[in-house]
Amino acid sequence: MKLFSATLGATLLAAAAIAQTNASAPAKAADKLAELFGDPVIAKGKGVEVKRSQLDAIINGAKAQIAASGQAVSPERMALLERQVLEGLINDQLVLSKATDADKTKGRENFEKSLAKLKTDANLSDAEFNAKLNLQLRAQGLTREQWDKQRSDQSIIQTVLERELKTSVSDADAQKYYDENPARFEQPEMVHANHILLSTMDLAARAPLSDEQQKAKRKQMEDILKRAKAGEDFVKLAKEFSDDPSAKEKGGEILIARMQTGLPEFEAAAFSLNTNQISDIITTQLGYHLIKLIERIPAKKVELAKVADDVKDALKVQQIQKQMPDYLAQLKKEAAVEILDEKLKALDAPGIVPAEPAAPAKAAEKSAPAKK
Repeated sequence: MKLFSATLGATLLAAAAIAQTNASAPAKAADKLAELFGDPVIAKGKGVEVKRSQLDAIINGAKAQIAASGQAVSPERMALLERQVLEGLINDQLVLSKATDADKTKGRENFEKSLAKLKTDANLSDAEFNAKLNLQLRAQGLTREQWDKQRSDQSIIQTVLERELKTSVSDADAQKYYDENPARFEQPEMVHANHILLSTMDLAARAPLSDEQQKAKRKQMEDILKRAKAGEDFVKLAKEFSDDPSAKEKGGEILIARMQTGLPEFEAAAFSLNTNQISDIITTQLGYHLIKLIERIPAKKVELAKVADDVKDALKVQQIQKQMPDYLAQLKKEAAVEILDEKLKALDAPGIVPAEPAAPAKAAEKSAPAKK
């Protein structure tokens, strides 16, 4: 079963947007700038060297994603983003310079374990996981090898910080947190169902279909509904007709909670069905939907045994974040880190750069593509 977070069909719409993006555009843009203007070192210190191309590759990827979302960022905020990204790159290098061979081995092993757990928890095959991840990587202009290295490095950073800052979380600590934060472990009522989507969006043009095309989609869904109610296998119909990519592999299987999909009409219909009942046609901004209910899952509290490892990881992150500003400040002092780019250096002032640099904190994040 898969848990829909964000918008139902987000994978479908994201695929459409990403398909129009040059897979390596951000990296190529950074390479072109380096060819034209050279690739100056913008920050340096003992064990630290950040080049303009490294910063530009990340910033160009961020700009592409911002543009794809239809948002705008002021030049001032973009300059601040550059400074924050640079801070993260410096912090990464500083912490990685402290990694022992044992840290590197443990970090890579933890990365592989987290990747395997992610696939298992999300009920994704290797092929499904790779397909979803590749969509995101195209938008970011990253190769799979680059992504693996980034996530592996972040896992190594986490391992170094746990050792250097002497983090320690016991079973009793996890139990205490679990007992004191019951709301965090409440699983809401959920619907387990199969779903068919006929999109009313022109994915190539990123625009709604014409009225005539939408009428044809509606007629097609009416025909599918008749076949489903006449007893045809709903899963087979989903695999044959649904525009949701997951349907081809999973027959449109979904697991949703209330107020998670961003589609109130869809949720209202899903939670009103009885077991094995098929909905009428539901219209949302994504298109036309059919739902067949498999089961309703009552709200419950998740057992500590199922979340203990995650709780311990979160508590370790809390310990790291409390100590990290002082630890990083000491590393920068020891490495005599300098910002060589005058514009970026000018932003290095109280109130401008966050007290808790972003990069090492990222090491605690799960390495995962966005879930449906």
